[in-house]
Amino acid sequence: MSEMIIHKGERFERVYLNEPGLDLHFVQEAGSALKIHVLNIPDGVSRCRDIEISNNIVVEQTGEGCRTEIYGLAYLRGEEKVTMETHVHHSVGGGTSDQLVKFVLDGRACGHFIGDLKIAPNAQKTEAHQTNRNLVLSEEAEMRTQPQLEIYADDVQATHGASTGQLDESALFYMQQRGIGKEKARQLLVNAFMTDVLASVSDEETRARLLDTIDGVIK
Repeated sequence: MSEMIIHKGERFERVYLNEPGLDLHFVQEAGSALKIHVLNIPDGVSRCRDIEISNNIVVEQTGEGCRTEIYGLAYLRGEEKVTMETHVHHSVGGGTSDQLVKFVLDGRACGHFIGDLKIAPNAQKTEAHQTNRNLVLSEEAEMRTQPQLEIYADDVQATHGASTGQLDESALFYMQQRGIGKEKARQLLVNAFMTDVLASVSDEETRARLLDTIDGVIK
């Protein structure tokens, strides 16, 4: 595992696209900001060929007033398997963290999200949120989600949420009634589900390129 220190007051953002075996460890000093995107999506170029992919992200807030943002997205087809683990540890107070991880699964794909959030006893005034949303497109696809919260401080705001569901049939019907074909309507709904993760990328050129990759991803 490679360790990277985000120094006092520093801002760091990076997009990791289709990188199998990702194993990251970030240590944040006071007042630093970390924003990362871990994406496994077809892009026509760098789509990894590994059937089984594992991404592990560890973040330690060791200084006061840190900001952590983690965005994850996996679009899986065939028999692909992706596991994403996040470990966010608030060692001191006054920090914030937000996690948004989404999976889209088709065919016989399998997804697994493990979200570990720890708030230490002296990490008062911490605000931490973890969200996992999953969209299952076939009966054979499988999704597992494991939120793990350990909160030892009293004066904190901490939430987690997880949901797994299918496409909204009423939305599909509504779109078809307005002349949109079923496959096109399906594509639009799936793309809309994925868009907010990609739209959070700060760099305009990178964001635009990523948003273009999901147009037509559902055939």
